[in-house]
Amino acid sequence: MCDICVMNSVKEKMLSRRSFFKGAALTGAAAMASTISAPPALAAGHGTVEDLTHTLSAEFPTYFGEPGFNAEQTFKFAESGFNLFNLTINEHTGTHIDAPLHFSADGLAVDEIEVSNLIAPLCVIDVAAKAAENADYQVTPDDIKAWTDAHGEIPAHACVAMHSGWGAKTGGDTYRGFDGTAQHYPGFHVEATQMLLETQAGSLAVDTLSLDHGPSADFATHYAWLPSGRFGIENIANLDRVPAAGATLIIGAPKHKGGSGGPARIFAMV
Repeated sequence: MCDICVMNSVKEKMLSRRSFFKGAALTGAAAMASTISAPPALAAGHGTVEDLTHTLSAEFPTYFGEPGFNAEQTFKFAESGFNLFNLTINEHTGTHIDAPLHFSADGLAVDEIEVSNLIAPLCVIDVAAKAAENADYQVTPDDIKAWTDAHGEIPAHACVAMHSGWGAKTGGDTYRGFDGTAQHYPGFHVEATQMLLETQAGSLAVDTLSLDHGPSADFATHYAWLPSGRFGIENIANLDRVPAAGATLIIGAPKHKGGSGGPARIFAMV
């Protein structure tokens, strides 16, 4: 074979291989684009994602009235080429988890909560109108019955959340509602809590500082719910943006060894 023939043959093979890899790359890119545009979770029936987490800061109200969060910057980009903060956090600050250990001697720590329980059907019980008239309102068995009459049984592993409208009050003193003697905000009545213990619900959530209403001195709901091995969520945000039923809650619980709880990133797929 002549030199020119050999060179043309090699050139044709190289062009053929280049076309093959270009086609493969385009096919792969198309497949990736398809995957990105239709995440499996959303393709399964959810169209939007709502953030149910308050931004954590030193100004966020806490149960004891003292700042529960501090961020100290130890490296600055202008000086070191990178930023780094040391965080000091009370476990029960901001949007956070109450692990069973929080109100029991030997309950599950936050790192021991089954990961399967951190993805939950969301059931929102709206008592905002009642709480607007009574800051000390407590979710009752009748409120739960009204929800089940409208939406059916509480699903297995569900998070049952109280929407009191308190999430909009975090910027002022009314969120804690301390009058010098007691705090004032809504929570779950222990009778409602006991009713939910008879279901397969896995967690309770409130848009206030405590699962118990503000004036509580005995923490009856905490002591009824957490020792059962189930967990709580306090200071959940934006419950007015999700439906009463049908959303799926994703609970980004912290995982520090032996913790009684901790700040969490929580969102709902609607």
